[in-house]
Amino acid sequence: MPEGTDYAALIAGHDRVIKMINAGESGLPVLTQLLRLVQPAIGAASLAWVEFAPTGGRVIAATGAAEGTVGRPLPAADPATVCLLSGPPLRGVRVDRIPGTLADELARRGLRRMIVARAEIGGLTVGSLHALYPDGDPDDTSQHAVLGYVASCIAHMYGDQTGLPVHGDGPVVAALADGLAVVDREHHVRLWNPAAAQVTGRPAGEALNRPLPFPLPPPGQVLDHRLPDGRWLRLTSGELPGPGALRVVTFRDITDQQRRDHERDLFVAVTSHELRTPVTVIKGYADTLTDHWESLSDDDRRQAARIIGQRANELARLVDRLLTAATEDRPGGEPAAPFDLAEALRVAVGDLPADVRHRIVLDLPADLPKALGDRHSLATVLTELSTNAGKYSLPGTPIEVSATAKEGMVSFRVADRGIGIRPEHVERAFDRFWQGESGDRRRYPGAGLGLYLVRQIVEQQNGWVSLRPRVGGGTVAEVRLPRG
Repeated sequence: MPEGTDYAALIAGHDRVIKMINAGESGLPVLTQLLRLVQPAIGAASLAWVEFAPTGGRVIAATGAAEGTVGRPLPAADPATVCLLSGPPLRGVRVDRIPGTLADELARRGLRRMIVARAEIGGLTVGSLHALYPDGDPDDTSQHAVLGYVASCIAHMYGDQTGLPVHGDGPVVAALADGLAVVDREHHVRLWNPAAAQVTGRPAGEALNRPLPFPLPPPGQVLDHRLPDGRWLRLTSGELPGPGALRVVTFRDITDQQRRDHERDLFVAVTSHELRTPVTVIKGYADTLTDHWESLSDDDRRQAARIIGQRANELARLVDRLLTAATEDRPGGEPAAPFDLAEALRVAVGDLPADVRHRIVLDLPADLPKALGDRHSLATVLTELSTNAGKYSLPGTPIEVSATAKEGMVSFRVADRGIGIRPEHVERAFDRFWQGESGDRRRYPGAGLGLYLVRQIVEQQNGWVSLRPRVGGGTVAEVRLPRG
């Protein structure tokens, strides 16, 4: 072992690495050559480089007594991984103080102490460089300085992404994709990785040496916790072996998953509730016809068949809406084309359910410009808006359909004289499954899908739809489309 760092050998070896790079070599061969020249220059028994990816670390290059460790994984939750990522980015470590089986593996190779230098880019750990020594003199300050410098050189190699990282096909990642914290017996944070700062919005400076900012689940258990800003975290924890009673906590943002789970449960609940009524009515009248056909008059039979047909149409429409709303990305339909909005509205009114059609009052100007969009989807839009108006107004009251054009847009309105809409609900009414009333107090049936689908259809045609209270009572729904 040289007395101190052999700077002459270091400079000569560095020159060889530069020639490799100039010759077009990169990645692992250059990294391995760099370790081979640094090892004797700093008097180490071996050097090892650990690359970190979202799932943890892996030894990808090593020299000397540690060559047999190449390929060894260091899982994210492994106590040795947590230990090596803790503390200052450049420090000396006694091997016997590393928890887990790694210490035994190194001791069997006669390695008793190491210098660890973490390589970071923008606060993200990409790997760590380890100089390993047998029992001997305390660490030389020059050895620390050289190892820190070499680790920064390797970090630049990762930043350039010239053949590195070896594992993973994306940009440089932090040591862990999930947030990770190590806490002591008082639940004060001792380690806070970059992903933890990103997930929580709390930088390490605000988290270290302070209480964990969320509940600590029992070891081996999973806890879903809602943050004050409404986001959800999934937390797990485990004990770290060795003295100090430390706990490691991992967490990830599951807000999107919670939303999907909630919408799935809501979809099932709404579907079962809304399908039950028409199915019950159809079954009831079908049973009546089957069991009492001979005793029923022709008028009774026709009435039962009419109701079965009416309810079957409602059921088909409801199923269509449920299936459409269950898909986040609706098909785009026909390409946008100019069409006669007034004529399209007249045709669509003729296809409305009879109880709604008889209440429609049309007010369409003769000189209404053409609209640009999908004419066929207009029938669905008018059906949803008109049936909605009919549902929330008294039978027999008019439902007014009018149209106008201004400022490069063509619009039509569906107005009723019903219970109206509260100003705070004019946007929420377009949310999927939203109901103005809930539970057993609901007076008006429906799946809460009609207005949601209307907005989806209209906005796909570069238009927009809005609701507002009608002067004198009731609601006005207005659809605006580009001029054709």
